[in-house]
Amino acid sequence: MSAVEKPGAPPNFWGDMPEEEYYASERVKNHQERFKTPHGTLFTQSWIPIEGPVKGIVCMTHGYGSDTGWMFQKISIAYAQWGYAVFGTDLLGHGRSDGLRCYMGDMEKVAAASLYFFKAMRDSEAYKDLPAFLFGESMGGAATLLMYFQDPDGWDGLIFSAPLFVMPEPMKPSWWRLTAYGFLFGLADTWAVMPDNKMVKKAIKDPEKLKIIASNPRRYTGPPRVGTMRELCRVCAFFQENFEKVTIPFLTCHGTSDEVTAPESSTELYERAKSEDKTLKLYDDMYHSLVQGEPDENANRVLADMREWLDARSEKLFRSRTSS
Repeated sequence: MSAVEKPGAPPNFWGDMPEEEYYASERVKNHQERFKTPHGTLFTQSWIPIEGPVKGIVCMTHGYGSDTGWMFQKISIAYAQWGYAVFGTDLLGHGRSDGLRCYMGDMEKVAAASLYFFKAMRDSEAYKDLPAFLFGESMGGAATLLMYFQDPDGWDGLIFSAPLFVMPEPMKPSWWRLTAYGFLFGLADTWAVMPDNKMVKKAIKDPEKLKIIASNPRRYTGPPRVGTMRELCRVCAFFQENFEKVTIPFLTCHGTSDEVTAPESSTELYERAKSEDKTLKLYDDMYHSLVQGEPDENANRVLADMREWLDARSEKLFRSRTSS
């Protein structure tokens, strides 16, 4: 099942310019294809720098209700401009991938599907010797951390932007509501009937960027589904019990005024993970969407911090592998 695009919606977040011309103007090559996994078929994209050697690969996961084809590309393109091969998938149930829209009744399966594609890219002849990183934004951070637990030895680092590891109070479904739907023996799992707090307005600080994000023809705007909220609660509880098992280098970034995912998600990961190389960046008065939704000055500050962290580790890994 594919997303139904809204009639009259703009073709791309940048306007009417043909895609090939836009990507060329950004100095990246974009490739799109459908990729079959054991869990369903994914819509995938890559952003590769046009010039210069590739420093490493970064596999990116978007947030709830979003996809890789709209303003999430602001992050993907930036990383490619820095010299990285970037790969992304629309999560199952999102964008142009298989699945009922925004139904994630099994987050392990959702993560495993994207991981199947990411591993194929990471282990391909072109990139198998390069440093490899996972990136997750918002709920995509939860999917990314699950990918790490499913494949803990395959990656050189993790990058998180406002990840969802701790369920914030405004998002928590009531116990009685989940229990009541649970008595229906799974029949209600796909129902889009959970309270909707319209979090997108709380995620985006820049009003002009909010208009662009809201015009995404593939963005899910319905109420949350029962199974999705049940599963997100379960996954957050799982993280609470397993933060100490994170041993990989990571960077996690969060705005202190984020009302969509709790900043405690990043601080708890930082405080409890056993990683020797770990970095926490908290940005005063920034909202949830650190790159797509903040004024350019703020977004560029976040991107600069991400680039500094990523370049330092990629260069160190490259030197160690080429000298051995």
